[in-house]
Amino acid sequence: MANILMNDLQGILEQTAPLWEQLRGRRLFLTGGTGFFGSWLLESFLHINRALGLNASVVVLTRDAAAFRAKLPHLALDSAVSFHTGEIRTFVFPSGQFSHIIHAATPASAVLNADNPLTMLDTIIEGTRRVLEFSASCGARRFLLTSSGAVYGKQPSNLPHIKETWTCTPNTMSPDSAYAEGKRVAELLCAIYARQYGLETMIARCFAFVGPYLPLDAHFAAGNFVRDQLAGGPINVQGDGTTVRSYLYAADLMTWLWTILFRGEPCHPYNVGSDEAISIKDLAHTVADLVPGTRVQVAKEAAPGADADRYVPCVNRAKTELNLAQTVSLRDALARTSEWAREVRA
Repeated sequence: MANILMNDLQGILEQTAPLWEQLRGRRLFLTGGTGFFGSWLLESFLHINRALGLNASVVVLTRDAAAFRAKLPHLALDSAVSFHTGEIRTFVFPSGQFSHIIHAATPASAVLNADNPLTMLDTIIEGTRRVLEFSASCGARRFLLTSSGAVYGKQPSNLPHIKETWTCTPNTMSPDSAYAEGKRVAELLCAIYARQYGLETMIARCFAFVGPYLPLDAHFAAGNFVRDQLAGGPINVQGDGTTVRSYLYAADLMTWLWTILFRGEPCHPYNVGSDEAISIKDLAHTVADLVPGTRVQVAKEAAPGADADRYVPCVNRAKTELNLAQTVSLRDALARTSEWAREVRA
């Protein structure tokens, strides 16, 4: 596991090294530090902080510092890390100045979105406003929101890639849109605080990802397939396998997020993800091929002529404006994720 992460972290450093002078001797505030994004943000920040001798520090908002230390002790014990205890919607503002804020805390739970959409909506909106209020009060210059491609609503099956200029929206008559609508309001709040307080707010509309720290027992198909493969198979596809997604590796994700934070244009959303589409069935077979002989089991037959559900971004804005690119192939990304998960379980 250490070798995988070290190689990835070194790659992130090599691609972003000139950008980090903005943080030299400064403080960063991070929400969502224990999640998939947050774990990688901390891993990459701490590695680069040491490598470049930045003498920077990060304050992580958490509801339970002891649980954080138990989950990620190698991060929690770093001298550049400190914790601020509080709940995202009500936390007391920490004292002192912060130059950069990353708001990565999101209840990305399909169960919560289905069972309690009001809590989902309130947490995203009130939490984002609280962090923006703190950003305005502490003198922060740049703010990064990890938003979501869900803000576009349902992608038409005949639209190969969805651009940042797409103007369709989620269905407001469906409570299942709580997560998506919450993210839309969060983005609007960023625009309001940018105008009212001069805060430079960056928006990353994130799609689907794979890599170490990805939960294997949540609602993420890639993680579930890796779990099934490690168990010896079969890899179970719950639907008909025609759903189309794309996956960016976590190390590339970090390069993109840090670059957007440091170099992005304020109030100018960037799609973050891979533009290489793959069906869920083909994704399952790609994971199965990592261990020859692993079977794939698809639960349903595809209905003839049915439109496939699609969720694939156009990332030309990130490519042309910020010179960002996908550097890790999907197969390599899945192989690294599988190897990481195997070592963690050993």
